[in-house]
Amino acid sequence: MKIKDLDRGERPRERLLASGAAGLSTTELLAILLRSGTRKKNVKETAEELFGAAGNSLTVLSGFSPEKMTETEGIGPDKAATVSAAMELGKRFMGEQHCTDRVSITGPKQIFEVMRPIMKGLDHEECWIFFLNRANYVLSKERLSSGGMSATVLDTKVIIRKALEKRAHGLILVHNHPSGNPHPGSCDVKQTEVLKRAAALFDISLVDHIIVTDDRYYSFSDDTVAAF
Repeated sequence: MKIKDLDRGERPRERLLASGAAGLSTTELLAILLRSGTRKKNVKETAEELFGAAGNSLTVLSGFSPEKMTETEGIGPDKAATVSAAMELGKRFMGEQHCTDRVSITGPKQIFEVMRPIMKGLDHEECWIFFLNRANYVLSKERLSSGGMSATVLDTKVIIRKALEKRAHGLILVHNHPSGNPHPGSCDVKQTEVLKRAAALFDISLVDHIIVTDDRYYSFSDDTVAAF
């Protein structure tokens, strides 16, 4: 059945306009983004197939590349780009909910709450750095690198140069483990020590190195794993 053949009260777009987005299912919201289906399937069925390909998980879907989405019949580059953009907006919205600009950082949980929406569902490693002032207020945060499935590149010289430019007194290093295991590997330990020693030469403190997964983190400072 084509979407136009449904009663107006069953069409996702009309339902959203009448009652708001909160009352719609995930596939109905996806259907609104996709706008149209195919000759064989209406847009709701296409949305259900796309969501099913992601195991009915928004976390998994957020990690799909546009190319991966186009493997679903009826999803072309334009529709895939629309869904990818919506996923990225959702991540940025969640990041704004835990703004650290005017808050002194007192523990790794604050950083995890900021970075979890950004890193959740990633299938590759990313490395980020927080620059802190003397009172541990965040001056800025930046993505340093984006790597493969099990490694990312950490350039100590670049970090120190940026810290000096920003007159930072503290650093917090953050990277993710797509495997879901937050415990540091030998490379993580080595890179942490190298950065800590290099920063100390310029009277800059490496406050913490935090490894993030979808539902937990490891803090070098606390030497512990916390789950959420």
